Amino acid sequence: MASMMGVWAFGQSLLQTVFPPELRFASLKFFYRLLNWFSSYCYYDITEIDGVNTNELYNAVQLYLSSSASIIGTRLSLTRGLNSSTITFGLSNNDRLVDTYNGATVEWEHVVSQRQSQTFSWRPLPEEKRGFTLRVKKKNRQVVLGSYLDFVMEKANEIRRKNQDRLLYTNSRGGSLDSRGHPWESVPFKHPSTFETLAMDPVKKAEIMADLLDFASGESFYQRTGRAWKRGYLLYGPPGTGKSSMIAAMANYLGYDIYDLELTEVNTNSDLRKLLMKTSSKSIIVIEDIDCSINLTNRNKNNSGGSANSGGRKNNHDAASPAPPGANGEEGGSTITLSGLLNFTDGLWSCCGSERIFVFTTNHIEKLDRALLRSGRMDMHINMSYCSFPAFKILLKNYLGYEETDLEKQVLDELEGVIDEAEMTPADISEVLIKNRRDNKKAVQELLEALKTRAERNRSKKLLESNRNEVEDEEQEKRALDIPKGGFDNLLESCNNCEEEDDEKIH
Repeated sequence: MASMMGVWAFGQSLLQTVFPPELRFASLKFFYRLLNWFSSYCYYDITEIDGVNTNELYNAVQLYLSSSASIIGTRLSLTRGLNSSTITFGLSNNDRLVDTYNGATVEWEHVVSQRQSQTFSWRPLPEEKRGFTLRVKKKNRQVVLGSYLDFVMEKANEIRRKNQDRLLYTNSRGGSLDSRGHPWESVPFKHPSTFETLAMDPVKKAEIMADLLDFASGESFYQRTGRAWKRGYLLYGPPGTGKSSMIAAMANYLGYDIYDLELTEVNTNSDLRKLLMKTSSKSIIVIEDIDCSINLTNRNKNNSGGSANSGGRKNNHDAASPAPPGANGEEGGSTITLSGLLNFTDGLWSCCGSERIFVFTTNHIEKLDRALLRSGRMDMHINMSYCSFPAFKILLKNYLGYEETDLEKQVLDELEGVIDEAEMTPADISEVLIKNRRDNKKAVQELLEALKTRAERNRSKKLLESNRNEVEDEEQEKRALDIPKGGFDNLLESCNNCEEEDDEKIH
């Protein structure tokens, strides 16, 4: 044994002398190339960290393989991410998994090794070096590089949205940044509203759901037509008609996060653009009660005042209305203009992300400027009106568990006859049902009485207004008849004299 060890040591020293390291390295390199030339497989390495940044493809592969590993894997690693309600399965260290795509078989291997001692770095790296190695036959190389990896990314995004809870964001007070340098603060979004429980006309509800699905699956359409992948919705109607519940149902239906933008906390148009840049794709950006946030009233009502202040010059089409007191930049107030908000929703900055939905809510649509309401900014106007009979049946099912056949036909007919005249919001009806949810019959009876009372009050109010309008019309007719003959000529002459006097004073 000692003699053999001596011969081995002598042979090693002789080999190093005759074959220097450069020659050995070149020989091994040639040998590996020769093997790769005759091999029918090619290999792709996907590392966890690309330089100093996290490789998104690594995370996507890890999520994608979790769906297959939970079925065919024998040794798995279990993880639960932040804000996640489910457990994710993954490959264990140095384990393998076979996948099939369009008839092509590929093999994934999770490679984990110890990282060598690192030199000084601004960002400390993990002790373990992780990555995936993809082995595929050379004849299937184009399939894998062409569409398979894109399929993996899309599937991973679907799994991520399914597993991760929705988040509700709000902009920080005064535009301040959090510990990570983000202007948005978030909490888990747990609102249970869905389109199934939303008290709304089923026909209108189906139309909205179809529009949302067309938007979510319309990436190729928007690219083909040259439009930014975004859509705007305007929810308008009296308070208590379910505008906030509609937004929550939209988020739960599509699996999008919600960014609740408080305009009163944004100082300038530049800050508004920065907030937009920090929003993620697949999100809903909400501005509630936009008619109350900042002064965005209809400019047609202020044309005379605006022309006087500007020396007779016409306002720009997208210029802002006169700012309310304290909103002109003094005392640290907001200086957001209508032009800035329009560019936020439909300008060049609105396309800095993709698959975004803008939702505005208002109780008074007539107060909003027409430039804000046009298509391209608010594509779909949804009238959240008073509770109708189809919406009322949904409320009965939600709160009392009643189907339409569970109530007597006479009671249903009475409810259907008064609900339109009562003009009660879903919130008002829900309050009556919640208060009496322990006694279903009492809840229905009390609700019927409340609807009849409200309907009678509305009829009396409309009758009073009608009588008042008739009296006013009669008074106007009497005034017209009381004008003496030639009165119009005298009135016109006096007006002309007043104008001449004003002209003399001006000159």
